[in-house]
Amino acid sequence: MMGMIRSLGLGRRILARRAPEGPLRDYYEAPYPELKADCRDVEFVALDLETTGLDPRQHEIVSIGWVLVRDLKVDMAEHGHILVKPKSGLTADSAVIHHIFDDHLETAEPIDRALAHILPILAGRALLAHHARVEQGFLGAACKAVYKTPLDIMVADTMALERRRMAAQNQAVKQGDLRLDAVRQRYNLPRYRAHNALLDAVACAELFLALVQHRAAGRRVRLGEVAA
Repeated sequence: MMGMIRSLGLGRRILARRAPEGPLRDYYEAPYPELKADCRDVEFVALDLETTGLDPRQHEIVSIGWVLVRDLKVDMAEHGHILVKPKSGLTADSAVIHHIFDDHLETAEPIDRALAHILPILAGRALLAHHARVEQGFLGAACKAVYKTPLDIMVADTMALERRRMAAQNQAVKQGDLRLDAVRQRYNLPRYRAHNALLDAVACAELFLALVQHRAAGRRVRLGEVAA
């Protein structure tokens, strides 16, 4: 049903009317990429979040990293990383994992300014993430908190794509098999330091290109084949 609403453009118009004037309404006024479009003609925003925990209902975003994928190439001229100041402060656990500490956040953006920065980048493009449920959940919760309106977005999820590939080849999925670094190793991609939002976004983008190349086998791949 959501796919039908998207194809008619009704869902975006309804959400655009609900959103207050500003970044989220502007985001909804840009059309979704077409599911039938060749992936080479679609722009993706590979995006990663670092957060204070795993539950968007009670935890917050502390950093956002992204890089653009255009013409099925990682465009490092279009990348960014911003720190976000959580209202409730950092947790000791998140500081240990992400190496982001209170003094790093002295010049960090509040979440409303962070969204005002990232929503225009996402407009008209597909979100690309590894285990995209995390990014969807936290960005959606942030939009509800700031704009009182949910975020609906076209998504390609590299974890889901690899799970699909393994299932098609009757490969059992063991614990840890679908972690970003583990999947990258199967495609002979270099190892990066984990838990840095920008590096993880680049790592996801590179993995996506490897997954699309594997799926393509010399043919074109439509967005609908990789969209979650």
